[in-house]
Amino acid sequence: MSTTDLVLLAVLGVLALVGGVLVFILGSMARVTFCLLVSLVCVGGVVTVLGLPYLGVVIVLMMVMEMVIMAVFMIAYMMNPAGLMPMSMLHNKRGSLAISVVLFAALVAGIFAVPWPEPAGVRPKDTTFQVGMSLMGKQMLTMVTLGFVLLATMVGATVLATHRGRYDRFGDDLDQPPANDPAGGGVGR
Repeated sequence: MSTTDLVLLAVLGVLALVGGVLVFILGSMARVTFCLLVSLVCVGGVVTVLGLPYLGVVIVLMMVMEMVIMAVFMIAYMMNPAGLMPMSMLHNKRGSLAISVVLFAALVAGIFAVPWPEPAGVRPKDTTFQVGMSLMGKQMLTMVTLGFVLLATMVGATVLATHRGRYDRFGDDLDQPPANDPAGGGVGR
């Protein structure tokens, strides 16, 4: 690894850790979502720097879409406006802290206790192609098509499930003082 790779690896690793810690420190779901996004994008960057660009890009794409969908649904459907109300991500603080410390110590000890194998053989020229073929074999086109079909199914199911938009209950010009909500439970009823 070059010096640039090592510096990039260190910076991405620290940013991933900081983002992960902020998930448990911040008090709103929206902020926590974007901190988790930063953390996981940095993990994708670490995987890319370590020589697996295919997996790194897949991690980044998957996490970006997942976190954006999570943020959109929080803003659209949560009782808590836009996920900005105070909340805590910590439950059973003492127990979780004890488990985390023991697990972290065990993993660090494992890093130094395990005899790491020496690299054998020659590294393939195109790691992206090798990983893609390992994961999907000759079914690459099938998997890409399936991904688009699943995306279209999710979007279609969401469109069909909501028979009205978010602001339909306030009238065409959004000027009705008491909301005329066809689902019932409007203001002033």
